[in-house]
Amino acid sequence: MSDAIMPETASTTDPSESQTELRGEADRKQKLELNKLQKRLRREVGQAIADFSMIEAGDKVMCCLSGGKDSYAMLDILLNLQKSAPVSFELIAVNLDQKQPGFPEEVLPDYLAKLGIEYHIIEKDTYSIVKEKVPEGKTTCGLCSRLRRGILYNFAEEHGVTKIALGHHRDDMLETLFLNMFYGGKLKSMPPVLHSDDGRNTVIRPLAYAREKDIARYAALREFPIIPCNLCGSQENLQRQVIKDMLQGWDRQHPGRLETMFRALCNVEPSHLADTELFDFRNGERRTGSAAVGNVEPEAPDFGRLDVLNI
Repeated sequence: MSDAIMPETASTTDPSESQTELRGEADRKQKLELNKLQKRLRREVGQAIADFSMIEAGDKVMCCLSGGKDSYAMLDILLNLQKSAPVSFELIAVNLDQKQPGFPEEVLPDYLAKLGIEYHIIEKDTYSIVKEKVPEGKTTCGLCSRLRRGILYNFAEEHGVTKIALGHHRDDMLETLFLNMFYGGKLKSMPPVLHSDDGRNTVIRPLAYAREKDIARYAALREFPIIPCNLCGSQENLQRQVIKDMLQGWDRQHPGRLETMFRALCNVEPSHLADTELFDFRNGERRTGSAAVGNVEPEAPDFGRLDVLNI
């Protein structure tokens, strides 16, 4: 018998086939995650719309797009809900091009054209105004937001818009609550529905019940063409960033705390606060009529108002 060593049997497994199977499994998992997130966001947006009567039959809703994850997600979910909504309403998309250096002007028009939705790009050089008026190193958000608000309010009125939809979410509302408490001396946040002082416009926030981390993951899975805001740089030392870091720390250390805090926004007991304009402590009953003003100085910053169009 020959002592020759017989050759080993070659493996029948092709490495490229294994890689293809792994990629296929990863794609399936991502699709399942995307479907789950979309259902959750649809449910939360639909519930917010119902709870706060945000959209009614015949409304013309203007979705304000900044190119950020929140406004992309808002438009995406509203378009999805529009197909099965119990009432008929119109959606248009609007972006304010503030002429920031390096702003990729083609991104939003290309994206919106593919969706087939009516859209408008408003070109206003607010960038130059902000840079001229705000000293170097100071926060630009306040002035920038006020300029955007005026431009978009006027556009909405001129085009028969009945509701202005912004991409603020649950975390934005909680951050604003603490901003007003810590720096403004007010117990207030961003309302899900806001009527302008002159009665011309109504602002709605369909993402009021949605968590920022869900929106961020959804945006990544949907591969929205995100456009960063470079007007003010990172500004990591801003008061809002300080609050955001605080809340995110609580969320990591105490899961469920943010959900509990948000429920508190929806369950207010005026008799257990200390606002004499809101509650008549002598007679033990709520006051009606004008909104509470408390003892806040007139010049105290109003973070809900400053951020009304910080989309």
